[in-house]
Amino acid sequence: MSTVQKLSLALIGTAVVFMSANPAGAVSLTKGGSIPVPGEGQYTNIQGATTINFNSGTATDPFVTYSATNGIVQGSVDSQYATPFNDTSKYLTVAPQGAQANGQDIPGNTGNETITFRKAVDYFGFYWGSIDTYNFVDVYSGGNLLKTFSGADVPGAPANGEQSGDANNVYVNLLANTTIGETFDKVVLRTTNIAFESDNHSYRVANVPEPTTTLGLLAFGLMSAGSFVKRKLKSV
Repeated sequence: MSTVQKLSLALIGTAVVFMSANPAGAVSLTKGGSIPVPGEGQYTNIQGATTINFNSGTATDPFVTYSATNGIVQGSVDSQYATPFNDTSKYLTVAPQGAQANGQDIPGNTGNETITFRKAVDYFGFYWGSIDTYNFVDVYSGGNLLKTFSGADVPGAPANGEQSGDANNVYVNLLANTTIGETFDKVVLRTTNIAFESDNHSYRVANVPEPTTTLGLLAFGLMSAGSFVKRKLKSV
């Protein structure tokens, strides 16, 4: 095998290692920076985001699918669900699977709500009401679990189920690590006790380059590097 062939294979091997060595990264959870809307709680202030507020009693959106909509409610019912602070509009509640009260199903008693995005996103946010430690958020990409958060992970929130005040009713943001091209395509809201209440879900479709474009740029770089090696060898 010639020196040029060896160097070309080395360059290709380096490129493959570079592509596969990119870590999955870590989705981060932050709070704050929200916009209060009278009677509707908190909305996101993230630029370019689309919001689903459930005010119509549905969760219809061309880019998002909700696994269940029997948890869209309004107001509060003792020991079943509580409206987020300063939010008198409709919102989404999730209860443990099969949960009942007085022999009747509790709204949202599917155990979890799976939110699937038809396109990869780099941001998802929601107004989280009466945060509890037994409320969980799972973030997925391509079927792989990237990160799980609980109510205890919300900065500054007591996560004790307090239904009033801003400390335990906050807008949270899930942000992908865009510096390494991280995105996600599914979020699961789940709870092991009554209940997980949220409103004003927002998402932002990620600006992901086409795979053919990425591979084309990589191939161009390899060809350029190979030509440079050949020129260097000829000059030697």
